[in-house]
This record gives sequence, structure tokens and C-alpha cells, in this order.
Amino acid sequence: MGNKSIGEVFLTKTTDRDSGIKGLMGRFHLHEFSGKHVALKANFNSADPFPASTHLDTLRAIIENLKSAGAEKMTLGERSGMGNTKDVLETLGVFSLAKEMGFEVKVLNESTKEDWEKVEKEGTHWLRGFYIAKLFTDADKVVQTCCLKTHRFGGHFTLSLKNYVGLVAKKVPGSLYDYMWELHGSPHQRKMISEINKHYKADIVIMDGTKAFVDGGPESGKEVQPNLMLASNDRVAIDAVGIAILRSYGSTNHVMNGHIFELDQIQTAAQLGIGVQAADQIKLTPIDDASNEPASRILDILKHEG
Repeated sequence: MGNKSIGEVFLTKTTDRDSGIKGLMGRFHLHEFSGKHVALKANFNSADPFPASTHLDTLRAIIENLKSAGAEKMTLGERSGMGNTKDVLETLGVFSLAKEMGFEVKVLNESTKEDWEKVEKEGTHWLRGFYIAKLFTDADKVVQTCCLKTHRFGGHFTLSLKNYVGLVAKKVPGSLYDYMWELHGSPHQRKMISEINKHYKADIVIMDGTKAFVDGGPESGKEVQPNLMLASNDRVAIDAVGIAILRSYGSTNHVMNGHIFELDQIQTAAQLGIGVQAADQIKLTPIDDASNEPASRILDILKHEG
């Protein structure tokens, strides 16, 4: 194994998002966010309630910690896949929260062509390449928060890697081509998801696994309550841990079968250097005593099924 880098994932067992997120974000160098422009990506694919969408209390807690760290500007960018983005954000209360807490919201569907950056097709499974939101490549820092759930439309699971699909243009102004039609119709969908991630960074990822869908998804499904929250700056590591949590409850065949690092999204992202390359490179760190038992259970799954 060439790359021996370690991907650390912090974990806390809690239902209190305020204290949980404060504890998780406190494990990062938040002083580095002082005076910076932070781009935020949540999971607002549809107007369905958590765990289909980011819980507003999760977003609030993240914003509060970034404000305390001295972030100068915060901009949440989103393109919903199921429903009109502006309507989804309105329904879920995102615009109201933005007004209350002083962050900006950018509806990516309403962007000009100049707001998108072209990624050429070479070296990817995309037929024409794709366009990514410049908001997230121009920002000083990127913070993402994702949910813990399965995905019945070909993704198999939708965690931090899949969450960045919302930063790819469905269509760009002046063109009729539908990049999301291509993605969801391709047998290479899961590899294409990982290829998006090569062009973005993630300084902090918060995964809200207080509830999860272990079947169905992304907007509804069989719900369980792990009561876990996780954080990392390694998308491969945190997604591998997320899959281990799904497996601990029993999930779909696509999630349960095979080694975790042989699943398309994880394998491709690891090969592209987006994160760790193997399960034994993941360091799972419980941040309190109550989290030791679930951490041990997850590590056992990663050891035997990673």
C-alpha cells in the first residue's frame, strides 16, 4: 500500500446537536476560519424532513461555530435534485435562518454561465465533462454537512461524496444538455459521483447520523436511530464509517455486500486520491466516553468488512 496517510473521523453519540457539533468542530483548527469566506454545502435535495434533508438545527449549530471562529462571510450553495431549489429552501426554513443568522444563500439553478467552471471529460466517465459551481472553488474554506442514508436511484448510498452532486449544474445557461439525466442514466453513476469530488475540497464534513435511512432513500425510507454524529476532513474515511454504521443495522444488498473499499463510490474516490485508500488507514476517535462502545462496534465492521 503506497499511501499510508491517516484519515481521522471523530464520533460522538448524542441527540443534542448543539453540544455534539461544538465538540466535533472543536477538534479542528477553527482559528484558520477567521476572516475567511466559507462556502457551505448542506443536503437540501428535497423538501422532505430529516434524515432526508439537513436538520435546520444542524445547520444552525455549524453556522454558530463558524461565527464564533470569526468567519467573515458564509455562503450556502445548493441545487436540489427533487423539486425547485428555491421552493425547497423556502419550505425547509433555510432563507429564514439565513436572515436570522447573517449568512447568504445562493440558488445554483439561477447562476449565470460565468458562475460555473467546466471540467473536461478526459479521465472521467462523463460523456461531455461537467460544470461545477465556482462558489466552492473560489471560497477560502468549504464546510459540508451530509445525512446518513441509502439511495435507491443508482447511488446506493448518499453520504458526503454523493452530497457534492448538488454542486454540479443540471443545465448551464445557453445549453439544453441535461447533465443530471446523463448521471442518473449511466451505468458508471457511482464512479461519476466520485469524479466530481476530485475538483472540490472539504475542510470539515459533519455527518448527522442521529437518524438514518437503511433502505429506500434519498427522500424517504426505512428509518433507524443511531444517535451518532461524525466529523472529518476526509470524505472517503467518513463515508466508509457511515457505510459501516448502515451495515450495523442491516441495509440494502448494494450496501451490505462486498468489502466497503470495493464499493464503486469508495473505491473510485480512493483511487483518485480524495481520501484514504484502505480501511486500516481510518482512525476513528470517540470524543467522549459514551461514544466508545459504538466506535468499537464500527471499527470491528471496518476491520472485517473494510
